[in-house]
Amino acid sequence: MIQRIQTLYLLAVVALGIALIWLPVVEFVTNVEVMSKTENQQVETLRSWKLKASGIVETHWIQDTEACDAPAPVQGLWGLTLATLLIPVLALVDIFLYKKRLLQARLNIFTVMFCLGWYGVIFLYIWQARLAQGVEWYIQPWACIPLVCLVLTLMATRRILKDEALVRAADRIR
Repeated sequence: MIQRIQTLYLLAVVALGIALIWLPVVEFVTNVEVMSKTENQQVETLRSWKLKASGIVETHWIQDTEACDAPAPVQGLWGLTLATLLIPVLALVDIFLYKKRLLQARLNIFTVMFCLGWYGVIFLYIWQARLAQGVEWYIQPWACIPLVCLVLTLMATRRILKDEALVRAADRIR
């Protein structure tokens, strides 16, 4: 099982997928009007949110002012969480299906669809944030992980199908 190169590809997908759960992928920045402590007047300041698979986290102020209850730019992040969790889970299940190569190849196609769906969900949340609060957004470098997982999964699928062709050719010889 571990000596096959597609297993190493799928292990890399599992590792990257697990890392994606805790890494921020999008940063939202918006202007917020708050009351200044010293001057008792409205001051515009920047507020920043980072989007992870677990939700909006690491809210911080760019300037030193009092905190206010400005809502997060995106609500209901279950789609991103689900897509992020299913990528490594499907790849891990796929590793243990090494005796059923055709099923393994089909399951890889679902993993590829979840990698593409992850980007669809991210851009849906960005669009929602732009409409709701007019925030600026910045893609973080970690947002390329599903693309790397997609490429690794396609490489694993190619090797799985190559193994299946080799086994069928050996069966014809017998």
